Amino acid sequence: MKLINKYVDKHGAGHVTLRPEDDEDMWHLYNLIQKGDSVRAPAIRRVQKTSATGSIDSQRIRLNLTLEQSSSTDPSGSNNSAALQIAGRVIVENPHVKLGAFHTLDVEANRDVRIEKADGWDSIALSRVQEAIVPGRGAEVGAIVCGEGTAAFCLLSEHMTLVTHRISVPIPRKAASAGSSQHEKALTKFYGVLYDAFIRHIPFGNVGLKAIVFASPGWVRDSVYDYVMQEAGRRNDKVLQRALKEKGIRIHISSPHVHSLVEVLKSPEISAQLKETKFAREGLTLDKFHKMLASDELRAWYGPKHVILAAERGAIGTLLISDELFRASDPETRKRYVALVEKVKQTGGDAVIFSSMHESGQQLNQLTGIAAILTFPLDIEVVEAEEKEEEERKKLEMQVDEKEEG
Repeated sequence: MKLINKYVDKHGAGHVTLRPEDDEDMWHLYNLIQKGDSVRAPAIRRVQKTSATGSIDSQRIRLNLTLEQSSSTDPSGSNNSAALQIAGRVIVENPHVKLGAFHTLDVEANRDVRIEKADGWDSIALSRVQEAIVPGRGAEVGAIVCGEGTAAFCLLSEHMTLVTHRISVPIPRKAASAGSSQHEKALTKFYGVLYDAFIRHIPFGNVGLKAIVFASPGWVRDSVYDYVMQEAGRRNDKVLQRALKEKGIRIHISSPHVHSLVEVLKSPEISAQLKETKFAREGLTLDKFHKMLASDELRAWYGPKHVILAAERGAIGTLLISDELFRASDPETRKRYVALVEKVKQTGGDAVIFSSMHESGQQLNQLTGIAAILTFPLDIEVVEAEEKEEEERKKLEMQVDEKEEG
């Protein structure tokens, strides 16, 4: 993402103009643009003109439109590429489009998008912009999640897990002698299809790619790794051979599905290489929370109500919060979560914002999207009782004040 222009005053009013360059940038824009925001971007509109003779000429023209956003499509809807559409009513008059007309903008790569926030730019939105414009981003891990006859090819970047391709080859059971022959033929076909897909979908030659993970239950990962290495040698592909030797990691997982990537990120082999990356940190933090929940549940809280109570007592050491919560349609809900993050940081805690485009973020969403590891144990029942007593005390004070005024 390129930052083209930015003007935001100390009160949060202003605008930011960004130029998306890839799928991950579309995800950033989806998270940045909220209901009611003003969005200006290029659009193609069919325009009809009537000549003096009465004939109608129709043509498509490119123009810039400014909308008040009412909805956006989730760019994670497509497996192979992220597409972002922003719908809303036109709020700046245009020679070809009436004011108030409903339109949908198809956000394109390398086309500028100007965003003005309805409720101003808060700290979460501004930090998202800063993350998005860091140069040199891109896929940091290529992963092949394998089963017997199946494979999913994934690219993991700071904010996204993108499934670029899937293959499935039927493998008959290894039974009688004839069955054994069919089994071997099917396996050979599977390895060949997998190798071709690997070459197309894993950017093994990229300098920024830190690891190439072969993950599976059982023996499959070793067989796949050995086949890819042998085939690279047979084809004299020195670049692939070097990449596999330097970056190739084989990891056991419990099931041959993409959600098992969480296990991959927790493994010592990969976490040592990726400890500085955002998505590895998310996976390790979630694992730490689950371990705390199992060993000392008074220090592991989740759910908006309970986490906010813990924050009010300055008890949060690490806040886990999903970026999905910041896309709330109600501005007050978003502001509440922004204030929570800022409060935790002010009291010396750490706030980890999980991307819901990673498996760890999706697992956190199943836990209400928010959780906390506390610095000291708190009993939820005791805290709730204290809150109830405080509410009753305030009610009594109000009743006394009303009687005195009366």
